[in-house]
Amino acid sequence: MASPYLPFEKEIEELESVLARMETRTDDQGTDEIRRIRRELTSLIRKIYNNLSAWDTVLVSRHPDRPQTVDYIDMIFDEFVELHGDRAFGDDRAVRSGFARIGDHRVVLIGQQKGHTLKERNECLFGCAHPEGYRKALNKMKLAAKFKLPVICLIDTPGAYPGIGAEERGQAQLIAINLLEMARLETPVICVVIGEGGSGGALGIGIGDRVSMLEFAYYSVISPEGCAGILWKEANDQTKRLAADALKLTARDLFRLHVIDEIIAEPLGGAHRDPRQMGNILKAYLLRSLRDLKQMPIPDLLEQRYQKFRKMGVFDEGLAEPAAAVGTS
Repeated sequence: MASPYLPFEKEIEELESVLARMETRTDDQGTDEIRRIRRELTSLIRKIYNNLSAWDTVLVSRHPDRPQTVDYIDMIFDEFVELHGDRAFGDDRAVRSGFARIGDHRVVLIGQQKGHTLKERNECLFGCAHPEGYRKALNKMKLAAKFKLPVICLIDTPGAYPGIGAEERGQAQLIAINLLEMARLETPVICVVIGEGGSGGALGIGIGDRVSMLEFAYYSVISPEGCAGILWKEANDQTKRLAADALKLTARDLFRLHVIDEIIAEPLGGAHRDPRQMGNILKAYLLRSLRDLKQMPIPDLLEQRYQKFRKMGVFDEGLAEPAAAVGTS
């Protein structure tokens, strides 16, 4: 079944429909026309995706066919052994964790899973983790440090679960604890936003030596809908676009602001159009990052991680020059 088209892809949908009809023809003239339409389609997709608005990028990051953590586990990791539970309350299916192998490297993998089908989404609450999910993640990170294994975190969540039960079990506190402990975890940590990077839910597994984003992912303190609801009391088509622009949530914005270290390119038209190629691109990035980080002594690694986050938000500190008194010459 063809992937659903996003609102800004109407021209792409029309041209692909023409191409599908043309491909039923077998004469030489039809073959030449098919080649021409394919070139035109490639040019159109490249033009549209090179000029996406911030809100359009959010829509791409939420595409139902976009590869998620479990898909990447199948595509690029070997010998994955899932580790369940937080040793306190239960097993949160919004967070998947376990031992894995990528290339020649043994790692501990932690990723957020939203699910593709309705059944999967209900099981993992659309990727919104509970406190036990963040406790599970931290326990597995400490296990990684104990056995000197690098940690890879794949971030894809609209935010932490906002229910009463989660708050009663210390949702905010556990995210804060994760921030502290990840900042001083004595092993390399690589974090990649593969889809949605929503608020503290993303930060709960987002402190690392390398923090990168896929090209059409987003990473923000709040969703555009939530921001629009606060600022304009209504989340409609206009206010959501305004909020997305104001939040500076795209990979390009965050790279320019030095919040992330690298933008990982996606296949033409987004990861959902070619998940296998996206898996190969992500695997190459992870292998390169692992080689670089594993060569660093742990004290240097921790100091670099500390300085990385301390430098975010550049400002000048000092007293302003006093204004001249009114009426003085």
